[in-house]
Amino acid sequence: MITVTDKASAIMAGLKRAYHADAVVAHEGALEVRICAGTACHASGRPAVTAAFKEELATCGLADKVRVVETGCHGFCEQGPIVVLQPKGIFYARVRADDVAKIIAASIEGDGFHEKRLYRDPQSGEPIPYEKDIPFYAGQRRLVLALNGKVDPYSIDDYLSQGGYKALAGVLADNDPEDVIESITASGLRGRGGAGFTTGTKWHLTRLSAGDEKYVICNADEGDPGAFMDRSVLEGNPHVVIEGMIIAAFAIGASEGYVYVRAEYPFAVDRLRHALDQARQRGILGPSVLGSDFAFDVFVNEGAGAFVCGEETALMQSIEGKRGMPRTRPPYPAVSGLWGKPTNINNVETYANVPWILTHGADEFFAMGIDKSRGTKIFSLTGKVANGGLVEVPMGSTLRHVIFTVGGGMLPGREFKAVQLGGPSGGCLPADMLDTPIDYEILTASGAIVGSGGLVVVDDTTCMVDLARFFLQFTQDESCGKCVPCRLGTKRMLETLERICEGEGREGDIALLEELSHYIIDGTLCALGGTAPNPVLTTLKYFRHEVEAHIDEKCCPAGRCKALITYYIDAEACTGCMLCAKKCPTNCITGEKKQPHVIDTAACIKCDTCRQVCNFDAVKVRSGIKADATAEKA
Repeated sequence: MITVTDKASAIMAGLKRAYHADAVVAHEGALEVRICAGTACHASGRPAVTAAFKEELATCGLADKVRVVETGCHGFCEQGPIVVLQPKGIFYARVRADDVAKIIAASIEGDGFHEKRLYRDPQSGEPIPYEKDIPFYAGQRRLVLALNGKVDPYSIDDYLSQGGYKALAGVLADNDPEDVIESITASGLRGRGGAGFTTGTKWHLTRLSAGDEKYVICNADEGDPGAFMDRSVLEGNPHVVIEGMIIAAFAIGASEGYVYVRAEYPFAVDRLRHALDQARQRGILGPSVLGSDFAFDVFVNEGAGAFVCGEETALMQSIEGKRGMPRTRPPYPAVSGLWGKPTNINNVETYANVPWILTHGADEFFAMGIDKSRGTKIFSLTGKVANGGLVEVPMGSTLRHVIFTVGGGMLPGREFKAVQLGGPSGGCLPADMLDTPIDYEILTASGAIVGSGGLVVVDDTTCMVDLARFFLQFTQDESCGKCVPCRLGTKRMLETLERICEGEGREGDIALLEELSHYIIDGTLCALGGTAPNPVLTTLKYFRHEVEAHIDEKCCPAGRCKALITYYIDAEACTGCMLCAKKCPTNCITGEKKQPHVIDTAACIKCDTCRQVCNFDAVKVRSGIKADATAEKA
């Protein structure tokens, strides 16, 4: 007779067999050169840096003593390519191939630093040699991203050496699916993909649904402009997502899973497929997960990039080979999802939290955060901010903490104006709301949303009307067209905003935008359409004066809307260096050397090149529909 204890022992033995410890033990205690191999660092020159390290270490006779590891995204994307030397913890930023020999000589063969590539404090300019002391990292609490920058995403043994799949083994050994769901519920984990639905409740409903077959789906169709959280997790630590999916499948009784990931993420797709193959080879996926009676496997479905396929019912339509369009609910996926079977859908970040919760305990996860928002949240911090990148902070942290403590504040000479949260479905919040905590209910009440985690910072040079137009253009382009309020409503709103930006706004446009917004919110089939007006509504709520200036005064206060601005040269500031004239693509700037220059406003295309290249702040922008005539007189 096989006892429960025997089964538990067999599962733990299966985990031990899965771990090829020799592959990791051989490197224990060795120096490591960890090179970020995320998409951003790859684009800024990572392949050349990796090759240079391997070549130089071999030349120095250090190839057997120093391990070169290409890791996932370190988060500080704008500082790439990033190199971290461990165990010393030395952080090098924007490394180039010709820096490698100097880094090796200073910090591997010696105990010093190659100062040229050390990160420098943006305020004081002082170098900060160690990663732990850099404010961008010190201001975070990393759970999901804990192993990004530490493990090789192509190595299952690296993940296992860090305690990977132990949570899964414990779940299988205990053999109590309902206890797993209770732990996830008690932790307060909510879906990190946008709506914030309670994860434990969703799992519970799917488990209760009758069905001979059930499915688990990971939504990795990250379509928000400027968002790259899910991509970075899959690129840096795909096994944590796989482990979370297997645990979810065991809890609800599913035998098959899918990761729906957009094809524009080649590194994420490649590393995910490799991780799945490794998991199958080690007995972590397949007919007997870790030697248990539980059978489960995961397959990858590459999406074509339609934003609407981020909506769960449209996503399932796409997996089934149909056109990705939302369907009415109920029935909800938990009852009738993929191929009409009970289906649980969570996003990448949600699944990636599961192993941590089951390893450290629901209470410890619940201790982070406020009210109904618990744990941590990852944001892609982009826009006009000093330190852009991937940020993970406890729920309840303020926007000010994320933008100014972690993000380093605004670029030199610029002032904070607004932050746009939640992607095209989110809203824009002004400076007097910087102390707003990151909380699902509080942000929703403000007109923004937590969303999947897009966070775009804008400064005083940004036109809020144009920003709202940009996001509405995106949602209008991406509308699947199935329902009239979204298909035509967003089109009419976009046309109105375009008129306003062109200086053709008229009385009643603001009321029209508000009326159309509420028709769309009340009448659309899916949440993507229903939240499309949010950027416009928050702009009208917090930046109404800018919209009114465009309509009533035919003026763009930020000086960005081309139809409402004119470029001119301040004769007193111009030195006649001729740089602006040389760079002008339409040759509309004339003047003698060392004499003030003049812009022909009729030929000017307002590309902003002249202002950007001027070293004397002589090129000015005048806002207003009558600016052309005024500038000519000037």
